[in-house]
Amino acid sequence: MRDVFMKGWRPALVLLLLLFIWEVVVNVAEIPGWLLPAPSAILKEMIVGFDHFSAHLISTIGLSVGGFIIGCSIGLLVAVILHLVPKVQEAVYPLLILSQNVPIIVLAPLLVIWFGFGILPKIIVITLVCFFPVTIAALGGFRNTPPEMKHYMLMAGASKNQMFTKLEWPNSLPALFSGLKISATYSVMGAVISEWLGAKKGIGVYMTLASSSFRTDRVFVAIFIIMILSLLFFGTITLCEKWLVKWRREA
Repeated sequence: MRDVFMKGWRPALVLLLLLFIWEVVVNVAEIPGWLLPAPSAILKEMIVGFDHFSAHLISTIGLSVGGFIIGCSIGLLVAVILHLVPKVQEAVYPLLILSQNVPIIVLAPLLVIWFGFGILPKIIVITLVCFFPVTIAALGGFRNTPPEMKHYMLMAGASKNQMFTKLEWPNSLPALFSGLKISATYSVMGAVISEWLGAKKGIGVYMTLASSSFRTDRVFVAIFIIMILSLLFFGTITLCEKWLVKWRREA
């Protein structure tokens, strides 16, 4: 905990300094609130309007967590299949790369046409942004297994299944958690984008209503909440990594 504090006070100090400069510039230049609200006004709106905002927040958290779990599970499953069946990897890997070249904001309206305005198209959007980092990170972890350890396992008579479960899988965990961290932050962004498709509540809906009514302070409230959620998800994955990958920290 002390190490976290020692490493975290510098970025926190820089953030406070930026907010202070922002506050001073807005007040000195007398910038209207609908154009650029001061941090104090944003904080006030966040506190005063929390009761109205909380329902949207809970909806987005549930959607983000659900989509993250599904997307990462699919990404990990795809990575294992591609690793264990090299011929499938040769055929499918280029398609995975191409799938990431389709903008989600363009694909989202098509998902509404195909699957309606329910939760399914929203989960698909989050899954699409979450599975790819996990797949690539896990594949990289599998490939980076030390060759001398593979040679030792083969000399010991290990089967292909034992090679994967006892060596390649544990070795891939650090890389896998790197992909999970990226997907954790993407899941919030994917949830907000999916809520623009026609949801009844969520941070994306709150942001759209605030923007259309020129409530810029509420737009910034939504932006700050999205950033905080992303950091919380990232921190949760980091704590899980420290707990599960103890052998790397000890080494």
